[in-house]
Amino acid sequence: MNILILGSGGRESAFAWKIAQSPKCQQLFIAPGNAGTGQYGTNVDLKITDFAGIKTFVLSNNINLVLVGPEEPLVKGVHDFFLADDQLKNIPVVGPQQHAAQLEGSKDFSKQFMQKHNIPTAAYKTFTKDTLQDGLTYLATAGLPVVLKADGLAAGKGVLICLTLEEAQLELTQMLAEAKFGEASSSVVVEQFLQGIELSVFVMTDGNSYKILPEAKDYKRIGEGDTGLNTGGMGSVSPVPFADAAFMKKVEEKVIIPTIEGLKQDNIPYKGFIFIGLMNTAGEPWVIEYNCRMGDPETESVMRRIDSDFVDLLLGVAEGNLNEKELIISPKTAATVVMVAGGYPGEYLKNKVITGTENIHESIVFHAGTSADGDNVITTGGRVLAITTLQDNMFTALQQATADASRIYYDGMYFRRDIGFDLLD
Repeated sequence: MNILILGSGGRESAFAWKIAQSPKCQQLFIAPGNAGTGQYGTNVDLKITDFAGIKTFVLSNNINLVLVGPEEPLVKGVHDFFLADDQLKNIPVVGPQQHAAQLEGSKDFSKQFMQKHNIPTAAYKTFTKDTLQDGLTYLATAGLPVVLKADGLAAGKGVLICLTLEEAQLELTQMLAEAKFGEASSSVVVEQFLQGIELSVFVMTDGNSYKILPEAKDYKRIGEGDTGLNTGGMGSVSPVPFADAAFMKKVEEKVIIPTIEGLKQDNIPYKGFIFIGLMNTAGEPWVIEYNCRMGDPETESVMRRIDSDFVDLLLGVAEGNLNEKELIISPKTAATVVMVAGGYPGEYLKNKVITGTENIHESIVFHAGTSADGDNVITTGGRVLAITTLQDNMFTALQQATADASRIYYDGMYFRRDIGFDLLD
């Protein structure tokens, strides 16, 4: 098979690494890819939202399957584009259609879906610019802290946890009246704050059957001890010790099955990944959010724990026979430490030469924000590299990934040295 991955981050690097191992994959292309994905396949200079360009490439390179990494092309309808085109409609796309992608593309849509199908989630109300005054009044009656979520995609920055009423009212005003997050905050979901510990659960589905992939926990804050600004993710660990069999049974019965059945009841076809952001509150799972794709940096840890043929699983999604496919999960622990650019998540340094990756032997260096500059690899993004290892136990995995990150150098480099250590007994 000839396979095309859309995307350029650490998630897509992990996909490429895993897909390249499959005997079912003849040629692998990554569009646009990064300085690291070229070792697993061929990078293609294509924008992930250039649907016409993607069509031309797919047809001229006899692509048999397209795997969509990030949410933007899904929310903009890349799957629908294929289905509506006579030349493309029989080429499977792994990733939901536009309407289903609203589970991530609209916080209000996903909250309504959860409420309708009795999926446990925090109480909420949605407000627009026209109902701002109602929103300010509502905040005065809501308990603190309170969560404000921009309805649309805001590059992971549209969620605010407000500790005081004054802060909440100021932020709601800025989001709605002053378009703090642009079009994304034309509607804002005001949500009850849930206490607990977070984890990410990933499901592959062909629209009928499903497979539960390894769960993971990621770390969003820039600073050690979970301090400072939110980021796209500073590291991840899989498995998650508190997500034992009893807890995961609750997740399956109370969240996963009602989600799959709800999509069917609402006539929403879904072929792809469902990322369920959960809060474990006193041993009960509550859904914080859905995403319509795999997470990053969780994918880097999850892919390392999948021992079966990933392409075979993707074919199961595409062909509607996922229930016949085998998912083998390693009992070992995967740990990922993300190396970021100086200044991230604010204005960050770019075009810094990376050295030392050749010194890594016990981990895989998944590239994220990198590109080739002659013989050098340089930093181009905020999250630069994801260092991922697979070891017999969590302590060894965390130590190894952290030690290997310190063997790499570029000007302004930074990484957290405490990823996962909160999970150790």
